[in-house]
Amino acid sequence: MATIRLTASQAMVRYLSVQMNEDGVPFLAGIWAIFGHGNVAGLGEALHAIGDDFPTWRGHNEQAIAHAAIAYGKANNRRRAMAVTTSIGPGATNMVTAAALAHVNRLPLLLIPGDVFANRAPDPVLQQVESFDDGTISANDCFKPVSKYFDRITRPEQLLTALPRAFATMTDPADCGPVTLAFCQDVQTEAYDWPEEFFEPKVWGLRRQRPDARELEAAIEAIKSAKNPLIIAGGGVLYSGACDVLLAFAEKHQIPVCETQAGKSSMPWDHPLNLGSVGVTGASSANAIAEKSDLIIGIGTRFQDFTTGSWTLFKNPDCRILALNVTSFDSHKANALPLVCDARTGLEELTATLGNHKAPAPDASLKTDWMASVDAATSAPSGNDLSSDAQVIGAVQRSMDDDAILVSASGGLPGELHKLWKAAKPNGYHMDYGYSCMGYEIAGAVGVKMAHPNREVVVMLGDGSYMMMNSELATSVMLGTKIICIILDNRGFGCINRLQMATGGENFNNLLDDARHVETSNIDFAAHAASMGAASEKVNSIEELEEAMKRACASEISYAIVIDTDPLITTEAGGHWWDVAVPEVSTRPQVNAARADYENHLKEKK
Repeated sequence: MATIRLTASQAMVRYLSVQMNEDGVPFLAGIWAIFGHGNVAGLGEALHAIGDDFPTWRGHNEQAIAHAAIAYGKANNRRRAMAVTTSIGPGATNMVTAAALAHVNRLPLLLIPGDVFANRAPDPVLQQVESFDDGTISANDCFKPVSKYFDRITRPEQLLTALPRAFATMTDPADCGPVTLAFCQDVQTEAYDWPEEFFEPKVWGLRRQRPDARELEAAIEAIKSAKNPLIIAGGGVLYSGACDVLLAFAEKHQIPVCETQAGKSSMPWDHPLNLGSVGVTGASSANAIAEKSDLIIGIGTRFQDFTTGSWTLFKNPDCRILALNVTSFDSHKANALPLVCDARTGLEELTATLGNHKAPAPDASLKTDWMASVDAATSAPSGNDLSSDAQVIGAVQRSMDDDAILVSASGGLPGELHKLWKAAKPNGYHMDYGYSCMGYEIAGAVGVKMAHPNREVVVMLGDGSYMMMNSELATSVMLGTKIICIILDNRGFGCINRLQMATGGENFNNLLDDARHVETSNIDFAAHAASMGAASEKVNSIEELEEAMKRACASEISYAIVIDTDPLITTEAGGHWWDVAVPEVSTRPQVNAARADYENHLKEKK
């Protein structure tokens, strides 16, 4: 057997560079790296040597570059991904939040944090977290609960098994998620005689699981007997490449469709059978059908509480749930009828067996009325009052073409965007609302732009998220990955302030003016964005915003637009109750009233 002598780092990098997807391109589009003493000498030298064959990207914050990598994988519908490497210690633990985000959203991500010395000679090494009762533990053990596969590389030859397992996890539709390979820093530099065949290119294909015959038969019976079926399209529709098949299925069998946050853009917003968003942040059209439906057909959704209204949305006592999902875990939730299979394959086999079966046509006025509510909420205001989030959304929407991609993640914007954004094409709506991670937005937009360099990428975020993580705006300028940032300044955490008020609480510690302070906060976000190299401006009205959007779209570099917004206004149309526990005992009558209302809603749970 022919061998080649390489360090463990050189072997890892060479292996990573030749793992391909079905399209004949590398599955990993390179690696984000922030070097430190735990990875610069080993992996750093290997990455420099391989050059453009496996490109290295530099960012400013470990969590942020992992967000960019995650967004790249999501924007590519899990067909491609990125790796991230950091030093031992704080560089590594900065990525734990990002790992959780990838885990919750079932997205591919390869994390390679540096680790302690396997030989323990310099123990404790700088930044080492010591366990008093377990000598095998390091800070990287924090990744175990938020990784789909975890391994610690303490000998070079362990890569022969660890690396194939890592790719098997990232490319498995059912088990897809983050992989952590904690790489001991001394092992990174150790040499080994590797089999040359280990570095031959390998293609990782998309496995399309077919449905079980008995489950398929039960699903067919359920659909044929349903009087008011409703499809809930989740992210699995996009990841499976099933958008066209879903559209054909809905049209042939006359079944209305609504979308989760992850599934939004599965169908064009203006299709008559697309009733819009569902659940807590749902459209009145979709929620009205969901409330009376006797069969909910979930396709590629994990039935998050925002989708189900904390399981109070489906009010028909005869309602059953049919869960078509590639994972058995999701298919068996809520005592559902399971249909464990790939979304595209499952829909194809369902429609082949259903023949010409059609469900009763949905009430077309439901969508007409809802779109009238959307247009009213997003129309430009008159006067000089502070704009609402919805009015900002309308201005941005009117300024973008159908190819644009909208990115967001946290605060009040996901709820407003889920209701109001009109996604015309697949992947035109990119939202993290599985983990709803503040700080994902700008970094995520960079990853999306890297995945779709020819589409305009606009990211909307509040001042709170901007303050939490804005550094990758500088990275976007440095890399030439132009994004448009719309920063809505409502002076604090407006979404949680509204939730605080809705549960009977007093305004406290959310808006800047309600937090403990000596000086009133006064942040010039436009100047801050400009200091990182972006073009920027602040506007004072919706009309000015629309003019600024023209300049932003024409710009060749990243562009930030700041606008002050009202922290209290949200779109009243649509929506549904969400289970947020209220204290049973309080001295405040507002809290006691909120508790009584909360208990009434609990009675609606299935």
